Amino acid sequence: MDGADEPATLPEYRDNPFISALPPILSTVEALERLTDLPRFDEAERRYPAHLRAHCVQRLGRYFDPLDRHLLLESRFSMLVRQGYLGRNPATGDYVRRLQNSHERLEQHDLNATPRHAIEPTASGFAIIGCSGIGKSRGIERVLKLYPQVLHHSRPFSLKQMVWLKLDCPYKGSPKQLCISFFAELDKLLGTAYRRKYGTGRYAVDEMMVWMAHVSELHALGVLVVDEIQHLRQAPGASKDDLLNFLVTLVNTIGLPVMIIGTLSAVPLLQSAFRQARRASGMGSLMWERLPRDAHWDQFVERMWSFQWTQEHTPLTDELRHVLYDETQGIVDLVVKLFMLAQVHAIQLGTMRGRPERLEAGLLRHVAKENFKLVAPMIEALRKNDEKALIAYDDLSPLHAFVTQALQIALARLGPPLAAARHGLSLASGRDAEAVREATLAALQAVGVAPEIAELALGPVIAETPDLSPMGLLARVMAMLQGQDTGKAPAKRRGAGKPKKAEPPPLDADDLRGIAAQAKATMRAAHAAFLDAGVVRPPLADFAA
Repeated sequence: MDGADEPATLPEYRDNPFISALPPILSTVEALERLTDLPRFDEAERRYPAHLRAHCVQRLGRYFDPLDRHLLLESRFSMLVRQGYLGRNPATGDYVRRLQNSHERLEQHDLNATPRHAIEPTASGFAIIGCSGIGKSRGIERVLKLYPQVLHHSRPFSLKQMVWLKLDCPYKGSPKQLCISFFAELDKLLGTAYRRKYGTGRYAVDEMMVWMAHVSELHALGVLVVDEIQHLRQAPGASKDDLLNFLVTLVNTIGLPVMIIGTLSAVPLLQSAFRQARRASGMGSLMWERLPRDAHWDQFVERMWSFQWTQEHTPLTDELRHVLYDETQGIVDLVVKLFMLAQVHAIQLGTMRGRPERLEAGLLRHVAKENFKLVAPMIEALRKNDEKALIAYDDLSPLHAFVTQALQIALARLGPPLAAARHGLSLASGRDAEAVREATLAALQAVGVAPEIAELALGPVIAETPDLSPMGLLARVMAMLQGQDTGKAPAKRRGAGKPKKAEPPPLDADDLRGIAAQAKATMRAAHAAFLDAGVVRPPLADFAA
C-alpha cells in the first residue's frame, strides 16, 4: 500500500485514548532504524594515542545491532500493549467498570472475587526463553525505549497512564517482594507513596497483591515485564506457585498483559503454570536459540568488525569468522566482549612491545582463553549441544564483572603518559629522582619506544638536564630520537667555589650515547645514525615482515 494511503491509525485504536496516545505503529524498516544502537566511529580516531583509543573501544559495550528476533519482539510487544488496552477503553466506560471490579476485590481482599461487571478480556501473556547472553534483556530494553513510560492525560479525565513497567523477579521468588518492588518503582516514576501505604508489614501478602492489581488498573498499566523468572528455582514450593499463579491471574482475571523473560532453567516452571494462562500462547512464546553459523551470523559479525580502533585495520577472513564462532558459540554478548577485549589487548601489545596492532586468530584464541574461563564449561556445553548442562548457566553477571575489571586494568596499563604529566607538575618539590626516571621510562614505552632504547637514551638526557620534569625529559628524548634535538641544555648558574665535574669516561663505539654524539658532530639526524648502526628498526619493518 502506498504510504500516502495509510490511515493514521486503525479505527479500534483511534477511539481509545490509552492507545491513541501511544507512538505510531512502526513498519519493519522503521523498527530496525529505531532499535539500532551502533557506536560512534571515525577513521581519524585510529591515529589517537593508545589510551584514548582504548576508551573508544568501550563504546562497543552499548553495541546493539538488531536481529530478526528483535524485530519480531518489537512487533509482538506493539500488539500486546494495544490489544491489552482494547478492553480498558475509558471512552466506552470499560475503564470505569474495571475500576469498580477492582474495588470489589479490595473490599473482599480476594483477587478472585466475583466481579460486579462481566468484561471481555483482551490481554495476553507470552514468554521469552533462551540461554544467558543471547540478548533477551537488552532486546526488550531497546523495545521498551520506543514507548514513553508515563503518559499524562488531562482531557476528558486526569490520569497518569503507565505504559509499561519492568521488574526483576525476586531472587527467592517472593510475591511480597515483587509487590514491594512494584510500589517502589511507581513511586519513583509518579511521585506517589504506594510503597509506604501498601508495601509495609501491616498488609499480608494476599492483600499486597490485591493492591498491586488495583494500582495497575488505576494507572492503566499497559504491560508488566518480569525478567529473570528463573530466580523462582530458588523459591520454596509454595512461594514459587504463589508468584506464578499471581502472574496468571493478572492476565486472566485482571486483564493485564504480562511478559516474562528467563533462561532455559525456567522452562519446567513455565510448562507447569504459565502455559495455563488464557491466551498465553495467543502471541506465541519465543524460544531464542544461539545464533547458528549462517548468513545472519555473517552479517552480524561483518557489521561489528568494522568498528576497529587499532592502528591497523584487520580484514575479516574465514579463519577469523571460524574462531569467533568457535570461542563464543553464537552467544551475541560473548562475541562483542571478545571483540572488545581483543582490540584492547592488541593496542597493549603495540604500546608495550611495539607489535603491529592486528586482530589475528591466535590473539582471539588467547584472549578468549584468558578472559572466558568463567564460561568455558558453558561454551563446551554449547559445542556439544548439551541442554542439561546449559541449564546450570543462568547468569553471566560474574563474566560481566570480570570483563569490566579486565578492561579497567588494560586502561590503567595504557595510562603512563597521563601519570607522567601529573608527575611533571611539580618536580621542584623534591620528587625522588628514581621515581622520575621510572615515570619517564614508562611514558617512553607507552608511546612505542623499545625498553632497551628508552634506557639508553634517557641516561645522557638526565645527566645533562637533571632538573627537567618527566614530560620535559620525554620531549628531549623524543626530539633526540627524531633528530630534532638542539643539543644544548639550559644554562646553569655558576656556583662560587664549585669544583668542576670530572670528565666522563670514553664511550664504546656501539653505545647509543656515542652514536648520538657523533651524529650531532657531523650534523646528521640521530635517528638516521641509529638506523645505520642497527639499533632501531626501519619504519614499517613489521609490516614488511
